[in-house]
Amino acid sequence: MMHPQLVLKLGKWLSISLLTIAVLTALIGRYDMAILIVVGLWAAVSYSLPPLQLSYRPFLGEWLSLFPSIFFLGLAGPWMILDAIPLWAVQNAVINALVCMAWVMVHHIPDLEADRMATPIKRTSVVWFANKFGVGYARMPALIYFVMAGFCAIWLLPDRSLAGVILILLFTFALFLVSHINPKDHQQVTKYEKILLLVAIIIAVTLGIF
Repeated sequence: MMHPQLVLKLGKWLSISLLTIAVLTALIGRYDMAILIVVGLWAAVSYSLPPLQLSYRPFLGEWLSLFPSIFFLGLAGPWMILDAIPLWAVQNAVINALVCMAWVMVHHIPDLEADRMATPIKRTSVVWFANKFGVGYARMPALIYFVMAGFCAIWLLPDRSLAGVILILLFTFALFLVSHINPKDHQQVTKYEKILLLVAIIIAVTLGIF
């Protein structure tokens, strides 16, 4: 409903306000809050705006913008409440970040052709795999990130065995769904995307409880 120039203007003033808050919180010794604000602001600006515009660059968008923001979001609660970062918080944050990245990669699949025709071309990881190996490989980024999350679930087994077992089962189901995605069937992709979002919520709740 708003003109793009108005959105850009609001974004600039919000960014300046957030940076000011980050500086003030650092000056009073709340470095945790300052770091969280800066990471969140970095993620938004680096992902969307030139000159970086990392969402248009394969792998860089998710690893330099998405992952840091989701990871630190997962750390934020324990860090601020406990004034420390326990191992379980790091485990939860890493796994949730990988799951969210995998879901975003599925979300990019229906946008494949639109991203190819964008000016400049939006070379997401999905577009890169499709251009390099064929459209059928558009699901590869999601598969890779779910596999990585699955390996992290093994990390939980020594101390949080129940959480690790539940997560391995959930990741097996997620990998089954993603491997059966037809990138050309947008209705199917959307259906699977909704299921994977529910799986992501169950994973987050499982990590929080166990």
